[in-house]
Amino acid sequence: MLHAQDQTSITSAEITFRFVSKNVDGSLSGFESKSELNLTSITNSKFKGSVNVETIKTGNFLRDWHLKGSKYFNSDDYPKISFESTKIVDTTNGFSVTGTLTLKGTSKSITINFLRKQSKLVGTTTLFSSDYGISIQKERTDNKVVVTLIFTTNNE
Repeated sequence: MLHAQDQTSITSAEITFRFVSKNVDGSLSGFESKSELNLTSITNSKFKGSVNVETIKTGNFLRDWHLKGSKYFNSDDYPKISFESTKIVDTTNGFSVTGTLTLKGTSKSITINFLRKQSKLVGTTTLFSSDYGISIQKERTDNKVVVTLIFTTNNE
């Protein structure tokens, strides 16, 4: 049970990604959080949030438009990418959050490793877009995406 003095909120998020084989960087915005964080006892926290697919930006308008289309992210039928934690464990340098990532109607377990940096939580994970029905390249290994999440909290 979280006590009011232990609760911390995510006040903003910066979500970026790198599609490794194509050397493409991008970002997603429109983050909505229903997380319940307890930074003094992180394992008693819950991470839950989503981003809007329509906000994808890669620095190329035409590529963004194609990515939002039915062949890739299909933002009309699947407007949000969501995550909900199922387990949080302390690690030597921070903590690790395992949960369910739902992308284009496919839900899979994923682990995000976080470090604490002042009032920010910096998380990284690797996924393969083809595991979620977004095959940009033929080989699974060529669909590798490195995701970085920077959460700003109201904790000083």
